[in-house]
Amino acid sequence: MIRNVLGSVVALLGAAAAVQSPFHSWYGDRLGRAYRIQDLFGGIGGVTSAVLGSILLPFLFAALVALVGVVLRSRWVVALAGLIVLGFTVLWMVRQGQAAGSLTVDSDGSGLGWGVAQAAAGGVLLLLGALLMSGRGVRNRHARDPYPAPSDTRPDTWPPTQEPGPSVQTSPLPEPEADPYTGPGTGQHRAPRSDEDTAPHPVARDEDRDRYHPPHP
Repeated sequence: MIRNVLGSVVALLGAAAAVQSPFHSWYGDRLGRAYRIQDLFGGIGGVTSAVLGSILLPFLFAALVALVGVVLRSRWVVALAGLIVLGFTVLWMVRQGQAAGSLTVDSDGSGLGWGVAQAAAGGVLLLLGALLMSGRGVRNRHARDPYPAPSDTRPDTWPPTQEPGPSVQTSPLPEPEADPYTGPGTGQHRAPRSDEDTAPHPVARDEDRDRYHPPHP
C-alpha cells in the first residue's frame, strides 16, 4: 500500500513536469510549444504551431496514460507513459541536432533550454514511479490462497503442510480398514478353528441346566 502511494506521487510529479516543459525554452529562445508534431518526423523548420498541434500534445497524452495507470495501480501503464515522454524528447533532440548541426548548452541561453531537461526529468520520474509501485492485487492473491490447490492427479494430498485434516492418502487404492478382531493375536486376522468356542458366553449343557433348575413334578 505504501509503495503504491509513493510510486503514484512520484509518477504524478513526473507527468506534471512533462506537461509543463513545453512552456519553457527548448532551444535558444524558442519555446517547446512552438515546435510542430510533424516537425519531429519531417524535420524542424521555422514555422510555429498552435498549442494543441505542438509537442505538448503527446505529453498531454502521456500524462493521461499515467493518470490511468495510477488509478488502476498498474506499474506497466505508468512505465508506458514514461517511455512516451522520453521517446518524444529524444526524437526532438535528434531532429534539432540535424537542423542546427549540433546540440550545445551555452551559458548565454543559445543552446538547449530548461524545457528539455524538465521533459527528460519528467520521463525519468514516471519510470521511477512505476518501479516504486508494487502493482495491484499481488498481496491479496497470496493472502487468499497461501497454498496452491492440489492437482487432479493427486486429489488427496491436502493440506500441503501434512497437518491434521483431510486424508493424506496418495495411493489410488481404497484406504485399509481397521481389523475388528480384538482377541489374542491382535493385528493378525485368523479364521476360528472348528473346535474353538466362538460364543461370547459359555453355553450351558443340558445336565448342568437340570442341576440348577430341576423340572417341576
